[in-house]
This record gives sequence, structure tokens and C-alpha cells, in this order.
Amino acid sequence: MKGKIWSLFMIPRLSGRVWKVWSRDKDVFMKTYKSNFIPPFLEPVLYLVALGFGLGFYIQRIEGISYAAFIAPALISISIMYSAFFECAYGSYVRMYYQKTFDAIIATPVSLEEVIAGEMLWGATRSMINASIILVVISIFGLASFPLSLVIVPFAFFGGLLFATIAMCCTAVVPSIDSFNYPIFLLITPMFLFSGTFFPISILPKPIQLIAIVFLPLTHVVNITRGLTLGTLNMTMVMSLAWIAIVCIVLFVLSTNLMKKRLVS
Repeated sequence: MKGKIWSLFMIPRLSGRVWKVWSRDKDVFMKTYKSNFIPPFLEPVLYLVALGFGLGFYIQRIEGISYAAFIAPALISISIMYSAFFECAYGSYVRMYYQKTFDAIIATPVSLEEVIAGEMLWGATRSMINASIILVVISIFGLASFPLSLVIVPFAFFGGLLFATIAMCCTAVVPSIDSFNYPIFLLITPMFLFSGTFFPISILPKPIQLIAIVFLPLTHVVNITRGLTLGTLNMTMVMSLAWIAIVCIVLFVLSTNLMKKRLVS
């Protein structure tokens, strides 16, 4: 039993061929780039108009800033989460199970671990692309502080990689594509609502605050993104960055081994 558990945390052997998998996903994405770019551009506009300026009319200030300025970085963070999670959940599952893309790739010198790692890196890239688009949108509305907000672009890749590893863990264990409803309902939706996105988590009861900080990754992504958007740096952002780094490394290794176990067995 101990040996089986230890095998899930063995460091995967990777090479530069990982980027071949990433490049393959990028080429497919670029063939439909128009439809891929429109939603992340229009969606934050709808949220900002409906919530930021509509509901925000009745919320004069929140934590010393306008409600629109409060939710703008949350929209970027939510996009980071959704982009990577759905790409490495539904997208990877379809490529693995229905399209048999994984089978075709591992028939080449690319290893199974490299395929999985390449998928997660592409999921992180999707987060970076969408976050960059939304950053442009909120900048048009005057809700981003420069030049510090530009750091959001590379950070989006880092945050996206975290959600890509979470999604890949789910992809490794779900029995069918319909089963993704469970992690979406039990994890993604609670993060969407209770990670400091639309209201500060400080107004929640202490036990729920603790759960949000310890167990909800989006809480830390929102914390960093909000600080960068507002042009303020503090120690909580450093702590959030450390939390993301540790969890990301652990889940990267775990998801790679879980997927390898599923595909080999």
C-alpha cells in the first residue's frame, strides 16, 4: 500500500518534447482563434456593466474602492480558473477518450508523462491568453493600475497551471465525461462564490474564512490579482504565491502519475 501511494508522487521524467504537445494544442487553437477570443472579451464587459456599474450603483465603496474596481481583478481570476480547468478537464478528456489523440502522440518518441505535462502547460497558456484579454478590457474602463498590472500576464500562466493540475487530477479519476459535474459543483462553483470574488471573505464567519484560505485556490489567485490590479503589494500576496507554488508542484506530480496510471492500466 505504501509503495502504491509513493508511486503517485514520483517525479516524472520530462524533456523538451513537452513543448511539442503544447505546440500541437496551440495550432488547433489558432485554427478557431476568432471564436476563442470573442467570449473572454465580451464576458467581462457584461459583468462590469451589470454588476460593477449596475449593482455597484447601490454599493458606493467596498474596502475603500468602487465596486467595479473590486470585482475587475476577480473577473481576471475567474477567467484564469475556468480557462485552465475546462481545457484540462473536458478538453483533455475528449482528446484522451474520444479523439484518441493521446494514443497517436505516444506512438511517437513523446512519452506519456510529456503528453500530460504538455496538456497542463497548454491549459496554463489558455489562462494567460484569456487573462490578457480581460486585462485589456478592464484597462479600457480605467480599472487597472499600470505598470504593476502587467505582472498579471505571467502570473496568469502560473495560476492557470495550478487549476490545470487540479483539472488533470479530476480527468484521471472520473469514470465518464458527465462526472465532471461533481468537481464543478463541489469545487469550482464554491470558489466562484466564496473566494473574495464578489465580496470580501472577511465578512464571512471565521471557520468559512479559514476554509477559503486553506482549501480554495482561487482565494489566493484573487488576492494576488487584486493587489496587482490596484497597484498595491503586501505580505499576504507573498504568502498566497508560496501557497500556490507548493500546491501546484504537488498536484503537478500527482496528476501526472494519476493520468499515467489510468492510461497504462
